[in-house]
Amino acid sequence: MTNKLPVWRSALFVPVNVTRFVEKAHTRGADAIILDLEDSVPLADKASARSVARAAAATVAANGPDVLVRINQPLRHAVRDLEACICPQVGTVVVPKVTGPEHIRFIDEVITELEVEQNMPVGHTRLVAYIETPQALAQVVEIAASSSRLVGMSLGAEDFSSAVGMIPTSEGLFFANQQVVFAAKSAGILPLGFVGSVVEYSDLDAFRQTIRQARQLGFRGAFGIHPNQIRIMNEEFVATDEEVAQARGIIEADLLAQKEGRGAFEYEGKMVDAPVVARARETLQIYEMVASRNLSKKD
Repeated sequence: MTNKLPVWRSALFVPVNVTRFVEKAHTRGADAIILDLEDSVPLADKASARSVARAAAATVAANGPDVLVRINQPLRHAVRDLEACICPQVGTVVVPKVTGPEHIRFIDEVITELEVEQNMPVGHTRLVAYIETPQALAQVVEIAASSSRLVGMSLGAEDFSSAVGMIPTSEGLFFANQQVVFAAKSAGILPLGFVGSVVEYSDLDAFRQTIRQARQLGFRGAFGIHPNQIRIMNEEFVATDEEVAQARGIIEADLLAQKEGRGAFEYEGKMVDAPVVARARETLQIYEMVASRNLSKKD
C-alpha cells in the first residue's frame, strides 16, 4: 500500500437525487460518500439526477468526506454521467459492470478530455472498478492494471451472483473475492469489499464478523448501503490497539536482529522472518494513515 491511495474504511452509497440524504450524508461517519447515478436512480429520473450531481458533490465535499460518483453502464449513459459530474469536488468515479480493460481505458480517455475542458489537472479524477460478471472476473488482473487512475476494485456481489445464476452466499462468493484481492494487490490498488451480500445489514453482529473476515483476507475497506454498516467498517478495517502494539514490537525486534546479523528471530514464542515483518509494517502504515485522516478531519 502506498501513500497515494485513499483511506476508505467505509463508503456509503447515497442516491444523488434525494436531497435529504445528500444533506445528511456527512453526518454518517463514512470516510467517503458515493453519490449514486446508477441502481438507486430509476431510468426515468437519470437526466434530472445528472442535473444535480455537481451541486450534490459540492454539498458533500464541503462537509469533509471524499466524494465518489457511481456512473451507469451502458456507455452512452456513462458518457452523459461523466459530462455531468466531472468537477473539482468529485475525486473518484466508480465504474460498474466493467467489461474489460478497454472499458476502463475508454472511461479514462473521456475523463481526460473533460478535465482538460474544465482546466482541471489531468489525473485529478480517480477510478474504482466494479467486477460484476464472470467475463470481467476472467480479466481481473488486466483490469486492475489498465489505468493509472485506478485506485480500487470491488466485486459487485449481487450482480455477479445473478450473472452466474447463484445465490450470493459467502461460500459461493469466496473465490471471486479472493481473485479481486489478489489482482488489486498485484496492481498496487485497494481491494474493497467483503465476502457476502451488501444488502444483508440487519444482523449487525454477523456483519461485524463479515467485515472482520474481510480485513483478514486483505480487504482495506468496503462499500455500504445503510448508515448502520459504517461504524462497524470504521472499527474493523483498522488494527486493534493490541495488533498495533504487536506490530511495533516486531519491527523493533527486527531492527535489533538486523544489527546482530539475523534474518529470522523469535518474538512472543513465534518465529518471525521477512514476510511477517512486512505485514507488521503494513499494519502500522494503515493505522497511521487512518489516524492522520481522522486528525485532519477534526482540524
